[in-house]
This record gives sequence, structure tokens and C-alpha cells, in this order.
Amino acid sequence: MSALPNRPVRVLVIDDSALVRKVLADGLSRDPEIEVVGQANDPYRARDLLVDLRPDVVTLDVEMPRMDGVTFLKQYMRAIPTPTVMISSFTQQGKGVTLEALAAGAVDAIAKPSIGLVDQLPNMLSDICRRVKDAARVDVSRFGRIRLRPLEKVAPVVEAACPKLIAIGASTGGVEALSHIMPAFPANSSGIVVVQHMPAGVTSKFAERLNGMSAMRVKEAEDGERVCKGLVLVAPGGAKHMTVVRSGCDYRIVLADGPEVNFSRPAVDVLFNSVAQAAGRHAAAALLTGMGRDGAEGLLAIRNAGGRTFVQDEETSVVYGMPKAASDLGAAEAVVALQKIPGLLTRAIKRD
Repeated sequence: MSALPNRPVRVLVIDDSALVRKVLADGLSRDPEIEVVGQANDPYRARDLLVDLRPDVVTLDVEMPRMDGVTFLKQYMRAIPTPTVMISSFTQQGKGVTLEALAAGAVDAIAKPSIGLVDQLPNMLSDICRRVKDAARVDVSRFGRIRLRPLEKVAPVVEAACPKLIAIGASTGGVEALSHIMPAFPANSSGIVVVQHMPAGVTSKFAERLNGMSAMRVKEAEDGERVCKGLVLVAPGGAKHMTVVRSGCDYRIVLADGPEVNFSRPAVDVLFNSVAQAAGRHAAAALLTGMGRDGAEGLLAIRNAGGRTFVQDEETSVVYGMPKAASDLGAAEAVVALQKIPGLLTRAIKRD
């Protein structure tokens, strides 16, 4: 993560709605650590402001006239890499575009209220301010520029006497990281559960994307669903935490309400703590790139329960926040390059 200068975070607000621009600009400006330096109603005007103002962070709508937000994002990330927070209404089309934006280097994505925009958006401004300031610390020049060596070959899994479980957590940069490693897991791998910080609705599109590139079947998790061999279950974004419980010889998913943990819901810590309790020494887990410390305590719980634990190294991480927090806690038995993680996890859950 890059260091913040000793001045307010300079923000450019881009949205085709004059009302949304006003609400965002006024709300962000109330935070003494943020300065709104410009506003634009379309990418063409925004392009000029990006060049002239060189803001620290851009807030960007997805669906805009003349050019959609993700096309514009891809253009300026090549020329002027700038931390970007997508703030948009996630329509069915917009969900796919939002996922594409996260894959292209957007740091975060926030859903506008679908109804009562004028009333509800001001209530979200504290969270938006925090996420904008967090985004300013990300070195987005690392997106798509980290040189990854070819994935290690992973042998098919030998069935174990006791059910095994793999858990993976990620945040900023995780879309790219998971897209890189999921194809390496063999079709008969033990069940995998994943928390990737992502807005509601977008995780289903992300699961579909991973499914298209993986030997395993990948889908968004459902409450009560069985975690079985050959299946990857991605926690739904937004509303509920995902945990795993032991049910006889099976593991099952529980989606439950609860307060945010580490500013996140679903949280990696919540999933990992449940994996430690349900699977113990029959679990293997990895914590990938991401901002903050979500997953560090949970990974330590898995290690203390006898499970195998790994974190992504700084060289291959977009943001070395969550992995570093886990490493500092002593939660990881190894800090490794991203391309080594599928092989390590798969070998860890082979027959004892």
C-alpha cells in the first residue's frame, strides 16, 4: 500500500446525475480529510479533469451516456492509473459491468440505493468516505502488472478418509488473483469456500466467471447447501455472513445476519473461524491480497486448530494488507507467491 501525503485526499466525482454528484460532493467535502477537486457528468469531461487535476481518487458511475464507466476506467488506468471507487446502481447489466470494472482495477464498488436515493445516500456517506480514503492508499499501478509465473501443476486429489475443506479469503485485487488460481484446482478437489469482498449481486456474476474458467464447478453459495467434492461456493456479497457447519460427514453452508466484521459482510474472519471449528485439522486455508486485516484472526484460528495455512506474498499482491496482518500474527505457516497456492492447498488436504 502506498503512503498518503500529509494533505486531504483529492477526489474527482463522476456521475451523469447532477443530484448524485451534489450529494456525493457535499458529503465527501464534510470530511476534513477529503477535498472534492472536481465533478464531471460524462467520461469525456472527466478525461480532461483527470489530466488537469490528477486526483488521488475517482468515484465513478457504471452506467453513463456516450461511454460506459468500465470502458472509461480501462482507458485511464492505462494512461493515468488512479484509485477508483465505483458507485452505481447495480442493475442486471450493471452487475456484470461492475465485475468487469473490479477486474480492470477498480479498488472498490458501492451500490447506490435502488429506491429513495435522495433519502438513503446521505446515510451511506460515512462508509463512502472511509472507503474513498482507503482507496487512496492503494498503488493501482500494480493491477495487471504483477508478473506471475506459470501455475504449478496440481495432481488429482486422493480421497481422504475424513472430509477435507479448503477456504480462501480475498479483497482488493482478489478478482484478478482468484481468476488466476482457480483453473489450477483439479475437478475432483475437495470442496472450496470463498469470501471475496464484493457488493451484493456482483458475486453471482463473479462465480459465473470463475465457473467458465475452472475444472471445478463454481457457484454462489446458498443457505443449507452441502459443500462437496468438485464444488466451489462463493459467499453472496452484501447482506449476510457465510459460515460452515459440520453435519455428520458433511459440511454445510449457513448464511446468517450479523453486524459487519472488519467493515465487511460477509467477512473472511467469520468464515475462517467457522472452518476452524467445523473442520479443524482437516482444513487448509489461504488469505490473498486485500486491504485491512480481515481474515488474519480467522486464519490463526485454523492454524491453532491444526489446519494448514498460507498467505500470498507481497510481490504478487496488489495490496499486501490482509496477508501481512496474518503473517504478523503468526497465522501463516508459509508466505508464498500466488501461483504456488493451489498446489499447496491441494497437497495439504490429501490423505493424512
